[in-house]
Amino acid sequence: MHESFLLSPMEIEETLKVNPLTGLNSSEVEERSKIHGKNKMDEGERRSFGIMFVSQFKDFLILVLIAAAIISGLLGEISDTILILIIVLINALIGAVQEKKAEDSMEALKKLTIPEAKVLRNGQREIIKSEDLVPGDIVFLDAGDFIPADGRLIEEASLKITESSLTGESMPVHKSVADIKDPETALGDRKNSVYMSSMVNYGRGKYVVTATGMKSEIGKIAGMIQGTETIQTPLQKRLDELGKVLAIGAIVACIAVFVIGLFRGGDPYLLFLTAVSLAVAAIPEGLPAVVTVVLAIGVQKLVAKNAIIRKLPAVETLGCASVICSDKTGTLTQNKMTIKKVYANGEVMDVSELKEKTLSGPEKMVAQIGLLCNDASIVTGKDSIQEMGDPTEVAMVAFGGLLDYDKITEEKKFPRIAELPFDSSRKLMTTVHKIDECWYSFTKGAPDVMIERAGYFFTDNEIVPMNDMLTEKIHSSNNALSNDSYRVIAYSYKKYDIEPEISFEELEHDFIFCGMTGMIDPPREEVKESIRICKKAGIKTVMITGDHKNTAVAIAKQLDIFEENSIALTGVELARLTDKELQHQIEAIKVYARVAPEHKVRIVEAWQKKGQVVAMTGDGVNDAPALKKADIGCAMGITGTDVSKEAAEMILTDDNFATIVSAVEEGRGIYANIKKSIHFLLSCNIAEVLILFIATMVGLIQPLLPIQILWINLVTDSLPALALGVEKNDPNIMNERPRSPKESVFAHGLGRRIIFHGIILAMITLTVFQIGLVNYSVDVARTMCFAVLAFSQLTHAINVRSEKKSLFSAQLFTNRYLWGALAISSALQLSVLLIPILQPIFHVVGMDAVQWFVVIIGSLMPLVVVELTKQAGPMLRKKLNIKTTQ
Repeated sequence: MHESFLLSPMEIEETLKVNPLTGLNSSEVEERSKIHGKNKMDEGERRSFGIMFVSQFKDFLILVLIAAAIISGLLGEISDTILILIIVLINALIGAVQEKKAEDSMEALKKLTIPEAKVLRNGQREIIKSEDLVPGDIVFLDAGDFIPADGRLIEEASLKITESSLTGESMPVHKSVADIKDPETALGDRKNSVYMSSMVNYGRGKYVVTATGMKSEIGKIAGMIQGTETIQTPLQKRLDELGKVLAIGAIVACIAVFVIGLFRGGDPYLLFLTAVSLAVAAIPEGLPAVVTVVLAIGVQKLVAKNAIIRKLPAVETLGCASVICSDKTGTLTQNKMTIKKVYANGEVMDVSELKEKTLSGPEKMVAQIGLLCNDASIVTGKDSIQEMGDPTEVAMVAFGGLLDYDKITEEKKFPRIAELPFDSSRKLMTTVHKIDECWYSFTKGAPDVMIERAGYFFTDNEIVPMNDMLTEKIHSSNNALSNDSYRVIAYSYKKYDIEPEISFEELEHDFIFCGMTGMIDPPREEVKESIRICKKAGIKTVMITGDHKNTAVAIAKQLDIFEENSIALTGVELARLTDKELQHQIEAIKVYARVAPEHKVRIVEAWQKKGQVVAMTGDGVNDAPALKKADIGCAMGITGTDVSKEAAEMILTDDNFATIVSAVEEGRGIYANIKKSIHFLLSCNIAEVLILFIATMVGLIQPLLPIQILWINLVTDSLPALALGVEKNDPNIMNERPRSPKESVFAHGLGRRIIFHGIILAMITLTVFQIGLVNYSVDVARTMCFAVLAFSQLTHAINVRSEKKSLFSAQLFTNRYLWGALAISSALQLSVLLIPILQPIFHVVGMDAVQWFVVIIGSLMPLVVVELTKQAGPMLRKKLNIKTTQ
């Protein structure tokens, strides 16, 4: 019954055919159970870990690597085969583990179903398993209870329910049995209804169950999670495309080398081995491992910055985030109601002003009433501060502490002897205290009610009769605070010479009005700077919250999210927009308030249709579908539910928006480093392919043997590529616009540079080979070729560190890992060239000083050529720009 909130208690009872005095009988329960099933979440289709593991091998690059491993085995290179297979298996295992964790989101949802419920059946109160509830059951609620199923209230007494995990509402909601007539009333405003997984914060109530299991609001969210597909990250898409391009290129090159070699009369067996070696050389088998390690290192960096990454590719996805849809409470704000304004003595003051002055009568009374007419407490331990009670009352205790009033001390001085609990119909709470031989009643509550019932006004240490002018002035201040989105509470007291009667009429009329406080959940101090960085980086920030529109807009303005010409919408207003209208306005909509789970998913989808990469934050069950739908879901680690954490790719351990911005910066740096690794690996592989291809085309003796190609791949690729993956981020990385998710890995000239550098390496190697061939023997020429190709690739790693910065810039020695990798790879290559026992294995011979001199000069040539192009590039662009402007 999705419209049950529109029905009165009597209509609900008639519709569900339940007697409110006896509840359902056993036969009715049995019949309804057959129709509606158990009150629990459907598990959905769950795959075994084995199936998840096998599914990882559908990636095209992984299939190509497996083919490369088989080919290496056929060549007798067992070590290479084992290495490639280990890489493939590790990648598959990591992917399967990540997928298994993602599937656990439904398990977390099942934990939210409550084990027991207090119901009225067969005319008696019973305790049953919550999964046995059916529509029509009457359920009793007391403080501390979880709500076991959705329903319509038929009785309540001062009932407050925390619904933050479902609606996003930061404060406990006062519930009522009153009728609601507007069918578009948002979920968070349906005060006459209760929902599964919420918790009773205060009071008691009784309700009729209207929806169970998958038909409840939580169940609908569970269905949305099941129906939401996890999308590929931009990096996964690019690597998949890259694998296909490399495979096709390798196959074409291999066939060409084999066919042309045969045409020229070459040895078919040797040509076959060379073609196969070429295929292995063309595929960068170290690339998946490099990417995995670089992402893993990024994950460790982010842990230190309060962000836990659950899925490795999510780190890179953050780097191209162009929209951050952020929850308000706790992420942009401190998630802590705080008194910021005080009205006393006829004026509104900031708390900071009040702290600096000596408190007069009414100001002092506001602080004392807030402490004494209060059931909350703040306990300061050795290592922590524990806040207990309603957030509004906790704010009053904190306010008193700020002004050097201690709640425990005040309670000892003014002991409570009676009270009238808060009631949603009265909108007031009153406590009675005995002080010496006098009695006082302290009252706090809604300003409008308090002003109407006040008989006197406390000002300048003088109590004066309330009059129209004072009433109007207080109303005006109250409205001003409310319009600025402050939650306003008023404070009054009465004095008695004899013990008063504990009744509403006696205690809550004709009292002395002392003042008001304005409280708000203030923005985090560091968030405004983070949003400024986002704007500079071309990242749009959107606030999505369950709170009211005015409150959301007020905070958004303080943080510079909401600017001139910005739009704020409620969930109801959003629902009225067609998809076309939403697409047209979405760039201007900066605040969404009172939204439902399906609204959040729709917002994410709308941005994705615009070609944007969306990061979504959330902490509640209601956020889970949107977190899963977003390109990068960011769950809150402190306030977040298990469901939201399982649905997300990243968990913020400090619940802070600023952490997301740090993660975006790290993601951009990681992608830049992955591109450096790709640049290095592919330019080296292209060089190897060109060397064999050109030699075959022009009829040269084969410059490199299969084992030499495989060794160079093994020694020169992995370590330098990994070291390039840990380069420090460019200081200007957050001044760039987000890259498009459709952007190729080879964009911005990277493809041209890879080919250019590959040609340089190939030409240098072939030149050295020709020098050796002309002046020495074939064995010496091959040895020189083998040496110069390995060392020139290692020196080329230094070129790849920066596209524009010179070799002689300050960054030359900042990456100690790269120099370590170059040292290790060089040592391995020298051992093959210099140790006599290893020389025959790799078909190399010793070289004299002149030959080594040629090898060294050839190895350094990539540095010289690339450095010249770096220097010439800006001058050429400047010259062309001058000509254009002329």
